[in-house]
Formats: sequence, structure tokens, C-alpha cells
Amino acid sequence: MKALILSDIHANYPALQAVLNYEPKYDLLIFLGDVVDYGPHPKECLTFVKENADYYVRGNHDNALGYNVDCNCMGSFRQYSVETRNWHSTLLSKDDIEFLKSMPVLETAHIDDKTFFLAHASPKGNIFKYLNEDEIESEVNNIIAEYILVGHTHIQYKKKIEYNLVVNPGSVGLARDGGQACYAIYEDGNIYLKRINYDVGQTIKDLFKSPLSLSTKEGLKKILLHKP
Repeated sequence: MKALILSDIHANYPALQAVLNYEPKYDLLIFLGDVVDYGPHPKECLTFVKENADYYVRGNHDNALGYNVDCNCMGSFRQYSVETRNWHSTLLSKDDIEFLKSMPVLETAHIDDKTFFLAHASPKGNIFKYLNEDEIESEVNNIIAEYILVGHTHIQYKKKIEYNLVVNPGSVGLARDGGQACYAIYEDGNIYLKRINYDVGQTIKDLFKSPLSLSTKEGLKKILLHKP
């Protein structure tokens, strides 16, 4: 059994395509939230998740666009989030919005007789809470699952906590720990963290065709190129 584990695509279709080209064969797709905001391709990315994800949860940006509320993102990203979300809301259909609203906050999957617990941010159900690797232990108390999968931070890690393995696959579309597309693979009882190059120039080119302000375009460009 092979499962492809994705998180935080953030409307970056060239990054998503690169992952799918590199991993063309898998049995299950797990998505940990945040398909929209920031990038220039919300429709293409959301359509892929809708049509292919076997298990998925709602991210804070999915929630914000679906329910027209604040995403409570980091202050430095707030302008980019608000502007791209307003734009994305004009590109998605009513059915797309309803799908975002219907995504569960928490989910459980059973694969190879193993239990996978899925959350976007906190395993306790807070979709806004930023947890680094050192803070996750207090959030997994009383969760009975061999694997706990989380996203949100855009930083990859694996951390063993008693009998749980906590895995953050990182961000497909807007990694904070390098300008690559990040994801994870579960296969035959093991989880592997992976990162690959993609055509970031195409993403930036498409972004600059958008109606976003120049300051937001330039800010997102720096993040995509991993230039703090």
C-alpha cells in the first residue's frame, strides 16, 4: 500500500504537478488542508483535491474562503492572504465553496491495519494554532493512532512520541524551509519525507498576471524563491 500525503498546496499548480509527475502511482491520497490562498491556481488545485483525495481535512485558509471569515494567519502573510482570498472567491464556483465548507476539521483513516489521525494544525481541532516540532507533544495526548499527520507550519518533520509517529509533510506550494515542493509517502509501514524542484518561474509568471497589488506579488515572489 502506497499513500501520497500532501498539505498546504496553496493554489500552486506547477508545484502540485511536479509532485504528481514524480509520484504517478499511489493507492491513496491524503490531503491535510489549505488548497487555496497565495497562489494563482485555486481552481485547478481544488478540482484535483475534490476528484482525487481519499481522506482530507480543512485548513484555516480553506475555512476562511469557504465561510468568508479571517484565516488568523501570521501577520507578515496577512496582506497576501486577504488579497488572494478575495481574488480566489471570484474564480471558484458555488460548489467549490460548498466543498471547502464541508471539509472535516479532523479525520481518521485506517490503512494497512494502522490508524492515521489527520489534522491541519492542532490534533485537538484548532485549525489556526501554529505548532513547531517541539510543541506537538502536548497536543497528541490521548490520541490512539500509530500515525498523526499535521500540516499548517509549512515545515517538514517526523517526531516519535511514545507509540505515535507525528508527521508534517511540509508544504507543496509554499514551503518555509526551502523553495521546493514538499510532501510525504507512506509505503509498507514506513513514512518518507520528500522534496523536489518544480517550475517556480511559471508560478511567479502566472501570479504576476493576476489583479493582485504589486506589493503582494513581490512579497509572494520572495517567499516562493525562499528569499526572506
